[in-house]
Amino acid sequence: MPLTRAFKETVMARVKSDRQFRHSLLREGVECLLSGDLDAGKLVLRDFIKATVGFSALSKAVKIPEKSLIRMFGPSGNPQAKKLFRVVAFLQRGEGIRFEVKPRKAA
Repeated sequence: MPLTRAFKETVMARVKSDRQFRHSLLREGVECLLSGDLDAGKLVLRDFIKATVGFSALSKAVKIPEKSLIRMFGPSGNPQAKKLFRVVAFLQRGEGIRFEVKPRKAA
């Protein structure tokens, strides 16, 4: 089910105003990637990027063309791990956080 414009705008506004929500959204995107749900991870990270740094500034920071970044995080994008982790590392630095991977029993 596609999200409505009003819902997306509400999420974007909350990302800009709520640091904890912003960190949780970034964490969710990374966790989706790590669990193998590439499509959901890209979607969450795309929304995070749009609401925070934007693709233009991200492009300059990670030295990946803006159009390539937009395609990477689009529905049919297939990002290279090297580029994807460069973006994730930049986003973490921008938020002043660092994620750690810890093993736990599968549910």
